[in-house]
Order: sequence, then C-alpha cells, then structure tokens
Amino acid sequence: MSVETASGIELPTFRLDGRTAVVTGASGGLGQRFSQVLAKAGATVYAAARRTDRLEALAATSPGIVPVSCDLSSGEDRARLIETASKGSGRIDVLVNNAGVPGALHIENESTEVLQDVLQINLLSAFDLSKRAGELPGTKDLAIINIASVLGLVSTAPLGGAGYAASKGALIALTRELAGQWGHRGIRVNALAPGWFHTEMTEELFGDPKGAKWVDRNTMLARGGAAAELDGALLFLASAASSYMTGQVLVVDGGWTAR
Repeated sequence: MSVETASGIELPTFRLDGRTAVVTGASGGLGQRFSQVLAKAGATVYAAARRTDRLEALAATSPGIVPVSCDLSSGEDRARLIETASKGSGRIDVLVNNAGVPGALHIENESTEVLQDVLQINLLSAFDLSKRAGELPGTKDLAIINIASVLGLVSTAPLGGAGYAASKGALIALTRELAGQWGHRGIRVNALAPGWFHTEMTEELFGDPKGAKWVDRNTMLARGGAAAELDGALLFLASAASSYMTGQVLVVDGGWTAR
C-alpha cells in the first residue's frame, strides 16, 4: 500500500489496517511497546505471554490488542496461539518473535540446563511459531520479525552472556535460512537487532552507575536507547514499506556495533 503525493510520487505507508499480528513476550519491555505500536498502525494484535494480568492491562490500552496467555516453552501453547490468532482470517500477516530470557552473565555460572531453557524460549519457540505460521493455508504476505540483539553480532565482554549471545546468533542464522527457503512464496523474514535499551531485562545494568557509564562510553550516541526509538524500524519491517527486504538484520544500536 502506498500514498500518492501531489507530485505523483507514491510514498510507502506504514499502516497495517486489516492485518493480523502476533507478538510474543508482550507482557513487558519491548514486547509491550511492539504490541501497542502495531495496534496503533491498524493491526489486530494477539499479544502472548505468561503474565496474564499484565496482558489484560495491556489490552485495556487498545481495542486492537487481544491477550493470549501462553507459555512459549510448551508446544501445545504455541500451537494454540497460532490457531487462536489465525482463526478469523485463516492467516497471520505479521509475526514478531520477541520473547526472550537472559540466562546467566558468566559461563562459569551457566549450566547446560540453563542454556537449554534459554534456547527453548529464544530460539526454539521462534522456530516453531514461524513454521506454524508459514504453514497456514491462507499465508501469502507473511512478515516475520525475529528480535535478535547486538549480542548476536559482537561480543560485549566483559559483561558476558554466552548462552544469550549464542541464542541470538542462532536466531540471526535462522532468519537468513527461512528467508532463503520461503522467499519464493513471498514470505519475508528479517531480524531486528536492538542495542542497549532501557527495559526490564536491563534494569540492573542501567541502575548501576558504572553500567550506565559503560553503555554511554561505548555507544556513539553516548546513551542507551528508548523503546520508542524502535517504532520506526518495527513498522518498516512489518509493513509493505520493506516489501523487497528479506534475510536482513536491521541494527538499531546508537552506533554500538559501528565502533
């Protein structure tokens, strides 16, 4: 969809009217913001997470948000999420695989059991939900957005986070491969890689003066990001504005990875 200007040039629109979207990890942090932004753009958003009370509070902020209580470590819950979201139209138009858990900072404290939990949420759930959404009979212009991280691209030593970094690196590889396998069907798969944003997951980092200064010192814009600064990138990847873009990683990090 595009908008024609007085000069006759058609500009892309970021609107999502009539579209069905799914956002995981929607009960807080970036997922909460993503759900509100997509709904504001006109989509019906199925917001999924385990914290039902928070989902209900989120849904109260917009008539376009539908709360779905979901444990993403459960295959049954993932299947139910896709079935619920696609029930009306027979398809899902936008899938935002945002849910994520941090794991341990230092590998000495990160057992293989913890790593399995991290991979279960950060990688396997995205794999399974993407597969299920892509297999829906009504699927045609599906846009999958995997929320990765700069930790999937560069090391953030001495901070740590081996399991988390491994999961995000794998998510980026999954993005490329799904884009390659599904491109001929018109399904677009891209990753959004945020830098250091003020979220629940980074509260401890930004709450520590040394941590906050570390972020400022190593970021070209000399500050952490605000959630609203991902709105444009999210809508770009979700809408027809990025209709010829797939298999890519869109980095929004204040210049962190360009050092």
